[in-house]
Amino acid sequence: MYSRHITCQLKPITREELGEMFEREILPLLKKQNGFADEMTFVDEDGKQVVAISLWESKASADTYARETYPQVLKSLSRVLEGTPQVRGYDVAVSTFHRAAATV
Repeated sequence: MYSRHITCQLKPITREELGEMFEREILPLLKKQNGFADEMTFVDEDGKQVVAISLWESKASADTYARETYPQVLKSLSRVLEGTPQVRGYDVAVSTFHRAAATV
Protein backbone atom coordinates (compact mmCIF):
# COMPACT_ATOMS: atom_id res chain seq x y z
CA MET A 1 0.00 0.00 0.00
CA TYR A 2 1.17 3.53 -0.80
CA SER A 3 0.11 6.96 0.42
CA ARG A 4 0.21 10.49 -0.96
CA HIS A 5 0.39 13.32 1.57
CA ILE A 6 -0.60 16.78 0.41
CA THR A 7 -0.10 19.79 2.67
CA CYS A 8 -1.54 23.15 1.69
CA GLN A 9 -2.67 26.54 2.95
CA LEU A 10 -6.28 27.63 2.50
CA LYS A 11 -7.81 30.97 1.75
CA PRO A 12 -10.46 31.93 4.30
CA ILE A 13 -13.24 29.37 3.83
CA THR A 14 -15.21 27.35 6.32
CA ARG A 15 -14.62 23.70 7.11
CA GLU A 16 -18.11 23.06 5.81
CA GLU A 17 -17.22 24.61 2.43
CA LEU A 18 -14.09 22.48 2.24
CA GLY A 19 -16.03 19.35 3.18
CA GLU A 20 -18.68 20.07 0.57
CA MET A 21 -16.01 20.67 -2.08
CA PHE A 22 -14.34 17.34 -1.28
CA GLU A 23 -17.66 15.47 -1.29
CA ARG A 24 -18.94 17.08 -4.48
CA GLU A 25 -15.79 17.48 -6.60
CA ILE A 26 -12.72 15.63 -5.30
CA LEU A 27 -13.97 12.32 -3.90
CA PRO A 28 -15.95 11.39 -7.03
CA LEU A 29 -12.75 11.77 -9.07
CA LEU A 30 -10.70 9.76 -6.57
CA LYS A 31 -13.23 6.94 -6.41
CA LYS A 32 -12.96 6.47 -10.19
CA GLN A 33 -9.19 5.91 -10.00
CA ASN A 34 -7.78 2.39 -10.29
CA GLY A 35 -6.07 1.44 -7.05
CA PHE A 36 -7.66 4.16 -4.91
CA ALA A 37 -8.39 2.88 -1.39
CA ASP A 38 -9.20 5.80 0.94
CA GLU A 39 -8.89 9.54 1.56
CA MET A 40 -8.46 11.34 4.88
CA THR A 41 -8.40 15.12 5.13
CA PHE A 42 -7.28 16.99 8.24
CA VAL A 43 -7.78 20.70 8.96
CA ASP A 44 -5.98 22.55 11.74
CA GLU A 45 -7.88 24.50 14.39
CA ASP A 46 -7.74 27.84 12.60
CA GLY A 47 -8.84 26.30 9.30
CA LYS A 48 -5.81 27.49 7.34
CA GLN A 49 -3.63 24.38 7.09
CA VAL A 50 -4.83 21.17 5.46
CA VAL A 51 -3.23 17.74 5.22
CA ALA A 52 -4.86 15.30 2.81
CA ILE A 53 -3.74 11.68 2.78
CA SER A 54 -4.85 9.31 0.08
CA LEU A 55 -4.19 5.57 0.23
CA TRP A 56 -3.47 3.54 -2.89
CA GLU A 57 -3.03 -0.15 -3.63
CA SER A 58 0.37 0.61 -5.19
CA LYS A 59 2.80 3.39 -6.00
CA ALA A 60 2.03 2.81 -9.68
CA SER A 61 -1.67 3.59 -9.09
CA ALA A 62 -0.79 6.74 -7.14
CA ASP A 63 1.64 7.82 -9.86
CA THR A 64 -1.00 7.35 -12.57
CA TYR A 65 -3.43 9.47 -10.54
CA ALA A 66 -0.75 12.14 -9.99
CA ARG A 67 -0.03 12.32 -13.70
CA GLU A 68 -3.54 12.02 -15.15
CA THR A 69 -6.08 13.33 -12.61
CA TYR A 70 -4.32 15.37 -9.91
CA PRO A 71 -3.93 18.39 -12.25
CA GLN A 72 -7.74 18.50 -12.54
CA VAL A 73 -8.10 18.23 -8.73
CA LEU A 74 -5.56 21.01 -8.28
CA LYS A 75 -7.51 23.18 -10.71
CA SER A 76 -10.72 22.62 -8.73
CA LEU A 77 -8.96 23.50 -5.49
CA SER A 78 -7.17 26.55 -6.89
CA ARG A 79 -10.01 28.85 -5.86
CA VAL A 80 -9.46 27.97 -2.17
CA LEU A 81 -5.68 27.39 -2.05
CA GLU A 82 -2.94 29.83 -1.20
CA GLY A 83 0.37 28.90 -2.75
CA THR A 84 1.42 25.55 -4.13
CA PRO A 85 0.54 22.35 -2.27
CA GLN A 86 3.44 20.22 -1.10
CA VAL A 87 3.14 16.57 -2.16
CA ARG A 88 5.06 13.63 -0.72
CA GLY A 89 4.65 9.91 -1.15
CA TYR A 90 5.21 7.15 1.40
CA ASP A 91 5.07 3.37 1.53
CA VAL A 92 2.57 2.37 4.20
CA ALA A 93 4.48 0.41 6.85
CA VAL A 94 1.80 -0.18 9.48
CA SER A 95 -1.92 0.55 9.42
CA THR A 96 -5.10 -1.12 10.64
CA PHE A 97 -6.64 -0.18 7.27
CA HIS A 98 -3.64 -1.70 5.54
CA ARG A 99 -4.14 -5.00 7.41
CA ALA A 100 -7.90 -5.00 6.78
CA ALA A 101 -7.38 -4.33 3.06
CA ALA A 102 -4.80 -7.13 2.82
CA THR A 103 -7.22 -9.73 4.26
CA VAL A 104 -10.15 -8.84 1.98
